[in-house]
Amino acid sequence: MTETQMTGVSGSIPADFSLSVLMVRTPSESAWLDYQWEALGVVASQWDRTRSPRGARLVHRNGDTCHYLNDGFRLQLHIDECESYYHNLRSPSPRCFVIASPDEQGTPVPFLVSLSFDEANAYLEGEEQVFSVVMPPELYRWCEQFVLQHYVPTKKRKRRLKDWRQ
Repeated sequence: MTETQMTGVSGSIPADFSLSVLMVRTPSESAWLDYQWEALGVVASQWDRTRSPRGARLVHRNGDTCHYLNDGFRLQLHIDECESYYHNLRSPSPRCFVIASPDEQGTPVPFLVSLSFDEANAYLEGEEQVFSVVMPPELYRWCEQFVLQHYVPTKKRKRRLKDWRQ
């Protein structure tokens, strides 16, 4: 298995996917916040292994509403997360999870994109910001191939109850 390809029964599956995250900043209606942030989506992008992720780049402005593109994200799938990917794919609306940390001004700075419910929940419990966006079709197909190749569901069994009266 090379760094860029995983060979399986159905051919080659890319080992990673390059993404950019589109974020929007809108004026907040809250008295305590100046702006409200939301992730609009993720898009496939060209992967350049020599370049680290750049900061947010303004791509559109309409009054006080600004759209920022954060690029340079590398999404990898892991065999031990297959069950979480499976449940995400089977949900009514499969999602990508954009995980971000606030900077000094409270602006969310994305640092990870995941397809795993469990990973997103772990970051949420760790008080990071997690944005949920619709999974693009090319990511769905890629993840589906990965799950079909690696996921083996385990049969759930009931435990035998012990008789504590003895």
